[in-house]
Amino acid sequence: MSLQRIEQHITGLPNVTRLESFGYTFFFYGPEQVLPFVTFAASDNEHDKRSNLNREGVFRVNIGIAKDSFSKLFSGNESPWDYTALNRFMPHPDYAAQHFICILNPEGDRLTETIDFINEAHLVAKLRFDKKQAVKTKGNN
Repeated sequence: MSLQRIEQHITGLPNVTRLESFGYTFFFYGPEQVLPFVTFAASDNEHDKRSNLNREGVFRVNIGIAKDSFSKLFSGNESPWDYTALNRFMPHPDYAAQHFICILNPEGDRLTETIDFINEAHLVAKLRFDKKQAVKTKGNN
């Protein structure tokens, strides 16, 4: 199953912490666990039913990528999104404004691209973390 492969990849990245809550798995850069860079959803809940995740074996990977990558991925594509479609990158139904993308059950080339986007999201989260730490350090001097 690609979900296990994706999770193994994420947990092998440096400084990653994991949290499970409300049927989601959240992956954060660093111990603060403020803003996840990747989340998994494997079932519908009262706040999120758009992807029909209650189907057997269906899961969604949500990834917070760089603004430029998000723009390139979806430039010129303003058609309505079918959030139940498998193996297709889409803007996240609720967090697209924060440059989150999503994909249901990535496989083949899309699985490889998913891993690449996760690596990018990890770097974005690291840069955000490092910037925050630099501000804290500067403030303590």
